[in-house]
Amino acid sequence: MSRGRKKLPAEPLSATIDSLSHEGRGIARINGKTVFIQGALPGERIRFVYTRRRGQFDEGRTVEVIEPSALRAEPRCRHYDMCGGCSLMHLDSAQQILHKQSVLLEQLQHIAGAAPERVIPPLSASHWGYRRKARMGVKYVDGKEKVLVGFREKNSRFIADIDSCEVLHPFLGKTIAQLKELIRGLSVYRQIPQLEVAVSDAVAAIVIRHLAPLTDNDKSALAGYEQMHPVRFYLQPAGLDSIHSLSGQVEQGLHYRLDKHNVTIEFFPIDFTQVNFELNPLLVDRVISLLDLSGADSVLDLFCGLGNFTLPIARYANHATGVEGSAELVRRAADNALLNGLTNVSFSVCDLSGTDAGDQSAAWDYNKVLLDPPRSGAREIIEQLDLQRVAKLVYVSCNPATLARDAGILVQQGKLSLKAAGVMDMFPHTSHVESIALFE
Repeated sequence: MSRGRKKLPAEPLSATIDSLSHEGRGIARINGKTVFIQGALPGERIRFVYTRRRGQFDEGRTVEVIEPSALRAEPRCRHYDMCGGCSLMHLDSAQQILHKQSVLLEQLQHIAGAAPERVIPPLSASHWGYRRKARMGVKYVDGKEKVLVGFREKNSRFIADIDSCEVLHPFLGKTIAQLKELIRGLSVYRQIPQLEVAVSDAVAAIVIRHLAPLTDNDKSALAGYEQMHPVRFYLQPAGLDSIHSLSGQVEQGLHYRLDKHNVTIEFFPIDFTQVNFELNPLLVDRVISLLDLSGADSVLDLFCGLGNFTLPIARYANHATGVEGSAELVRRAADNALLNGLTNVSFSVCDLSGTDAGDQSAAWDYNKVLLDPPRSGAREIIEQLDLQRVAKLVYVSCNPATLARDAGILVQQGKLSLKAAGVMDMFPHTSHVESIALFE
């Protein structure tokens, strides 16, 4: 016999919010049961509706704030209540980063059983128009007779109906309406499911995933749009290796600068780069400061990507070694070293999530280490490193839970000390926590 879904009460209910969850939802207790309520802040009295009933907890959505918190902010984006791209815009920006700091410290204590000797002051940059990387859904909706371009709706698989975005770089955030109109005019408007967006210092690259061939008229329309906007289109008719510029050539030319270190990084539209180009130079500076580099140091940069950290590090160290799992990124990192005239740096390909990475690690020269892994963390490679050689290890993380897990390994098994930890507001108005930790 199927139990089915639990019936949700139709009428709004009142609640007092006790605290804020890691992902930024208000937490209330209703009849002894925990309820996570979207759009609510600690200390507030609100009215909400249930969106889901579960066994151990329920979920809800705020429909009215009766007694607002002093920390509540008026969302700048008119699509905020519906679009799922942001989740913390109703919380004052200064409080957002403090909340993320509390999440990091709680995770370190709860998972690693460790607290940093020093909390590093949070890093912040612009809170608006900061996002330079995004994957946006595209869909033609018959009922609305329009093309939608944007992120998913909150708690939904549907694409939000938006015309602008306050967190996307203005090259894109202010032109979504025009982009929707352009796509609707193409013959393949029903066969475009996705746009991959990457904004360089000078131009926005937009990779169009299309499931049917473009006509000559389609290409002419795209070329005309390029002439009127700081945009360069790339086409993706099949897999990632099919991506090419609208002109048919495999172009690069996208770049960003790290002026303080006299480094230019060139990249391809689908390459991994930091989302926030204003914060990234501050992050690079912090990494270099924490590593406390001298001309005698050999630095190992694991998960190095395009060399975002490796290349500026090479300006101050005796040698920098970058290691990355993607052969394509390693090739581009080596090209970036040549572009910047750096000869004291080398790059190699290694599956850092594998159990045989230790075989290659014996050839790496290092007394200091930088880790910048994906969300899954760096446990496998940490357990294979010779940590007795490491004077300093800096860990940049996009997931405080896996950072905390790996911190436990470094402290308990590697006998390193957690000297400092802090957060960076890489993704303002979202619950995403970017953090950094120093081990010695």
